[in-house]
Amino acid sequence: MFRSRTLRALVFLAVAGIGSQACAASIPSTWVDKDTGHRVWRLTPEPDSASLYFNYTAISPDGRWMVYNAPDGIHGLDLGTRKTTLLVPNGGDRMAARTIAVGRKTNSVFYLSDDPATKVTSINRVDFDTGARHKLVDVPAGYKIDSINADETLAAGTYEPQRAARARQDAPGGPLNQPRNKGEMMERRLAARIPLVLFALDLKSGKETTLLRSTDWINHLLFSPTDPTLLMYCHEGPWQKVDRIWTIRTDGSANTLIHHRTMAMEIAGHEFWGQDGKTVWYDWQYPKGASFYVAGYNLATGQRTAYHLERNDWSIHFNVSSDGSLFAGDGGDPGQVAHAPDGEWIVLLRPQSVLGKGAMNGKDFWQPGVFKPERLVNMAHHDYHLEPNIRFTPDKKMVVFRTNMFGPTYVLGVEVEKAAAGAADVMSTSELARRFKPDQPVATNVEATK
Repeated sequence: MFRSRTLRALVFLAVAGIGSQACAASIPSTWVDKDTGHRVWRLTPEPDSASLYFNYTAISPDGRWMVYNAPDGIHGLDLGTRKTTLLVPNGGDRMAARTIAVGRKTNSVFYLSDDPATKVTSINRVDFDTGARHKLVDVPAGYKIDSINADETLAAGTYEPQRAARARQDAPGGPLNQPRNKGEMMERRLAARIPLVLFALDLKSGKETTLLRSTDWINHLLFSPTDPTLLMYCHEGPWQKVDRIWTIRTDGSANTLIHHRTMAMEIAGHEFWGQDGKTVWYDWQYPKGASFYVAGYNLATGQRTAYHLERNDWSIHFNVSSDGSLFAGDGGDPGQVAHAPDGEWIVLLRPQSVLGKGAMNGKDFWQPGVFKPERLVNMAHHDYHLEPNIRFTPDKKMVVFRTNMFGPTYVLGVEVEKAAAGAADVMSTSELARRFKPDQPVATNVEATK
């Protein structure tokens, strides 16, 4: 009986694998979204492939390559030809090679891997163009690595000194799918007051520098894209209970809170860098769930900007083009903080100032603006337990995101400009997705009904 069950299991897995491959082959490589008029591209061929978290560096300095992860390893996507290359195979173990970030100086992907014999974790790099791989430094057990600095000399991370060392380091950005009880988990973790150390690690010598010791929950480390000595990080937890966004120097000095709360239930988070390294941008709600802005803080001048947006245009994450002229959002379902009745869209956001001529304006005043929205992709069939995590290509011609609307996760891109009239492949994205995944997704923070 054991042999019979084993054989049936092997046949099932084989059929499932063939089914996934067939599914990928039958999903169109491109179509025009009927609801928006914008052309969508499926950029990755592998089922369960995914792009990085929205604010992690993912595109090479020359603008040619974008990294993504798939079940067989770390891949590079040539943004010009849309051809893909397997850079670091993982031997069937998805955690064997874990992407940290793409370099800001060289066309390299930095990643974590474990020595099969010793189980010691190391930081490595692989060249997009040549495929050459090099080990850099070992990482002490229990250390979590999150970011690589602008000149590729330092990594930053955290560890919990009183906890048993984990056998394997997590990938930056956490799991793809958010847990159903995420809110409860965040409350418990914040209340636990676990001692934690924020550190920088020299990628040549392995020398460790302690930047901060805390019992707060420190997370989402992100080096400046231009200043190799400046690190942004957050105090994690329910946003109304923490002062979230901070920067610190790599010698541990100048620990600075970026946004000072002035109202109870005011929240700020999901921070990201402007590509010129001058501005920290973030989701600002004044108060939570009622009034929505993308806010910016200029590190050099101290000037603050706030672009207002309507409830249905709020997104889990926002991002900005390389020149700062365009923003985009990945939408959200009715269970998210905005409770938007019609917010499940990839949306383009064009910033417009509303500063009137002759208005009173001081150096400490917020500079006001609004977003003019344009919907790019209908995401009604996307399950938002997987965050789409949008980003612009360097030429601003495409917004890239990940989706599970077809069942397995794929990386898609949508063109910023509308498709020319008369396209033959106009179709409803939601109806197309429903052919592959008939079940309607359940909104986040809502229990599924049986």
